[in-house]
Amino acid sequence: MTNSTLRLLAVAGAATVVVAGFSIAQTAAPVARYEMRAGTTSGLMGGMAGMKGGGMGAMMGMAFGGGNRNAPQHELWLELGSSRIPAGGPPKADHFMPAGAKLGLSVPLKTPVKVPAGPEEPPEKRDFKRPKGRILIFWGCGEHAPAGQPVIIDFAKIAAGQMPPGLWTSNVPMERRVSYASSKTYGSWPNDEGKTSVRTDSSLIGAHKVAGNYTPEMNFTLTKDFMGALRTSTYPQPSGATLLRWNPLPDATGYHVSLIGGKMEKGGEMGDMVWWSSSMTREFGGGLSDWLSPATVARLVAARTVLAPATTTCMVPAEVKAAAPQFQMATLYAYGPEESFAYPPRPANPKTPWKPEWTADIRHRSMTGFLMGMPGMDEAAAGNDRKESDQKAQCQPKPRKRGLGGFGGMIGGALGGVVGAVGGSGDGC
Repeated sequence: MTNSTLRLLAVAGAATVVVAGFSIAQTAAPVARYEMRAGTTSGLMGGMAGMKGGGMGAMMGMAFGGGNRNAPQHELWLELGSSRIPAGGPPKADHFMPAGAKLGLSVPLKTPVKVPAGPEEPPEKRDFKRPKGRILIFWGCGEHAPAGQPVIIDFAKIAAGQMPPGLWTSNVPMERRVSYASSKTYGSWPNDEGKTSVRTDSSLIGAHKVAGNYTPEMNFTLTKDFMGALRTSTYPQPSGATLLRWNPLPDATGYHVSLIGGKMEKGGEMGDMVWWSSSMTREFGGGLSDWLSPATVARLVAARTVLAPATTTCMVPAEVKAAAPQFQMATLYAYGPEESFAYPPRPANPKTPWKPEWTADIRHRSMTGFLMGMPGMDEAAAGNDRKESDQKAQCQPKPRKRGLGGFGGMIGGALGGVVGAVGGSGDGC
């Protein structure tokens, strides 16, 4: 290598450092970050969200709207992260809501107490039952699965508790910037200090304020409310495929459908599991079940990982039904808008130094869950299709539907708890 070449490389390297330093200077980390995640749940998801219990169940009750479990529910999750330590005592912060939120004057953002983790139980003592059967993976909308599908993962060839290879990639990020680990001081809601729950008639529109002893005061006004509820219909086709149709949501940025099914063996044990995704790029996990920003969704729509916002149908291939004749549980996500705020605001000139005190991001989504492949269950799950007059009628107790038992346990054991068991549906009231 010549001396002139070395000099050029040195200059280029120095220029890179200068540019990198300049870029970092323009995007200095704020003192505090705030994230709000607002959702609408319906169908099976709305019914499960309406159930409350003690401990974690009570927190879920605060996050999700109460009331008629067959009606669409709202969910709300709040996280505050700061680089400051609390001033003048224990950490304290509150989110002051507009009256339409119906959450009182404010909700407390509680800082959790870190509890040291105990010793991990040796693998040989864990209650792990190696599942039988296989996972059959399908993806893409269409009447028939293309050549090369399904991809088969045999449980017998996977070590106990090990994640099956090839299920997830890093192409769909979990877009979370605020967490306990990334903050010097952290607070969140719902928590065990909250005494109110988000309601089905709660509204986020209006002026919001976040204040505490470890964060700059944040003031912002939201113009986007909870998204509308998703309603689905399924139409069996002569080929064995199933046409899935849903109502369009005007503020949706894209859609994604996934399905988990199974085939029952003799003795009531679940055999093969089936996993299908509407993605044309074989994407199942990552942020697809989370709140995604419109910019990320646009990229995923272009890659054919997420369905375009104008889409209202998807054909589930016939081979999926054939592989899971007894049970199919589907989930449909509609990704929604985002509102972002910062103080001081970002300068119009990108060359002007900018060091925000705080940022706040509010993302929206709507989701619904429903059963396919079980006579009458699509209608029972689609409680959000009922008219308001029906919702006001007297609620008659219904027999408790049987949980998924072995199927749910099989998924939880095989996938290390990534997908948990699904319990009973309650009394329908």
